[in-house]
Amino acid sequence: MSQADTQQGAVCEPQPFTAVATDGYPIHGFVWRHGTRMLAGAPRPVVIVNAATSVRCRYYFRFAAWLHRHGYDAIVYDYRGIGESRPASLARLSASWLDWGEQDFEAVLRHAGAAFPGQPVDVVAHSIGGFVVGLAASNDGIRRVFTVGAQYAHWRDYASPRKLVMLWKWHVVMPLLSALCGYFPARRLGWMEDTPRGVALSWSRGARKFEDTYRHPPIARTSAECAALVQRFAALRAPLLAVSLTDDEFGTVPAIERLLRYFVGSRVVHLRIAPADIGVARIGHFAFFHRRFEASLWPIALHWLACGTLAPRAPGRVVSARDAIDETRAGRLGEHPTPLGA
Repeated sequence: MSQADTQQGAVCEPQPFTAVATDGYPIHGFVWRHGTRMLAGAPRPVVIVNAATSVRCRYYFRFAAWLHRHGYDAIVYDYRGIGESRPASLARLSASWLDWGEQDFEAVLRHAGAAFPGQPVDVVAHSIGGFVVGLAASNDGIRRVFTVGAQYAHWRDYASPRKLVMLWKWHVVMPLLSALCGYFPARRLGWMEDTPRGVALSWSRGARKFEDTYRHPPIARTSAECAALVQRFAALRAPLLAVSLTDDEFGTVPAIERLLRYFVGSRVVHLRIAPADIGVARIGHFAFFHRRFEASLWPIALHWLACGTLAPRAPGRVVSARDAIDETRAGRLGEHPTPLGA
């Protein structure tokens, strides 16, 4: 992009929007929008930012504004039960990670298509935000995907030095308090935003294959319905760059690869970055989107969104890279290669 494109829209206040899911639930967020639909003679891309579990969309404001300064339109939003999309009574809300993908992200995808007609749609996804990309029925319309620490929190994948502590927090304390309160009161513990009970249970009961988590109550999808969930991941055709950090206790190599194996229709690159690669002591699971990494990490995302290729001087090392797998190579519906660490 030219310097003129970068400077265009340097000052822009985000505007609120609402996208209504097919079940009627209102999903609230914010949009940074340019005055024209064209960028350097082509349709201007719009980027949707998918948040991590129970992280408010406002955390990504600086990143979205930065994308806007570089010529993109940008959207951030809160899943149901979180931040702008929290109801009056969280204990009465029935919501799981499936709802965040099938309903909420799907609603925002459709909103983007209607509000930005003819503009390519890209996605930047943090943590569970990469998982919900695969659940949306309209994900075949996405142009490019960039993820950070994207996985679905299977306990076997947690980093070994912290595994026992994480098991206690997320698989004992979280489901217990969720059962007592009707939701997970995470803010009182200083852990994250308060979280719907169904999301907490999706996390604490997660199986090696995510679809197996939802074969049992309280969701109890049929085998055919679970197979359809897997097929949605295969429907994604967008090239996908997955960034993981070596000091991320959730985003270990087995965790990232476990999720990536579902995206059989995408060209996939997994880039693993150590803090020392950019001269810092720590990055972890959350800090990628902190403003202090604007010059060192954010350009990796910008280059992928602009070109669909890894930046030539990107820090870190490529753990895996593969082309899309066609249906004959992917095997029967619902089957995929065994993830690392399974």
